[in-house]
Amino acid sequence: MKKLFLLMCLFSAVACVADQQSDAADEIPTPANILFDYPAVAETGLVNFLVEIPAGTQQKWEAMKTGDGLKWDRKDGQLRVINYLPYPGNYGMIPRTLLPREAGGDGDPLDVIMLGSSVPHATVIAVKPIAVLRLLDDGEQDDKILAVPLEGSMSDVSSLAELNQRYSGVTQIIELWFTRYKGPGRMESRGYADSDAAWEMINIASRAFEAKHSN
Repeated sequence: MKKLFLLMCLFSAVACVADQQSDAADEIPTPANILFDYPAVAETGLVNFLVEIPAGTQQKWEAMKTGDGLKWDRKDGQLRVINYLPYPGNYGMIPRTLLPREAGGDGDPLDVIMLGSSVPHATVIAVKPIAVLRLLDDGEQDDKILAVPLEGSMSDVSSLAELNQRYSGVTQIIELWFTRYKGPGRMESRGYADSDAAWEMINIASRAFEAKHSN
């Protein structure tokens, strides 16, 4: 009950500042190719992160397969809106990555949940990876990298231990949300791993992308 109360408080705060630009259209074009034109790891040694779904929103946006922008996903002809509390952080992916099946992935770019204030759709920013939330989606690996921004809320965190120390309850809220939002029994958590595990995933996925697109 205490966790659910914390979860509701978080979403009430985040939703107040959430970007709502998605109401008028189902596509957002971008001037650069968001899948190919940004390196996975920036020159600063940090990770580039593409915001597909701003914190505090419920519309299910994703990068176009061509990389020319974002599209509001459809299911059975209907625009997708999750039937749960809004996203607890900015959700998206790392450009120029793909986690191959032999490494436990699904061949798609790495998923990221960035904590902090809501950031507009299609924004690409450098973030600090601090952990991995190990998840199973209907029995298949569906891990999420946990990251923080360089400025603003939670930018003072550099590790999973610091996050737990300075922002008690946040990791439990994120874990609770991901294991509940699809409904009972769909998502299973296997706990968190540290930043070393996050960087290992990023390096594997970056090398796999470059190998696939080297020709």
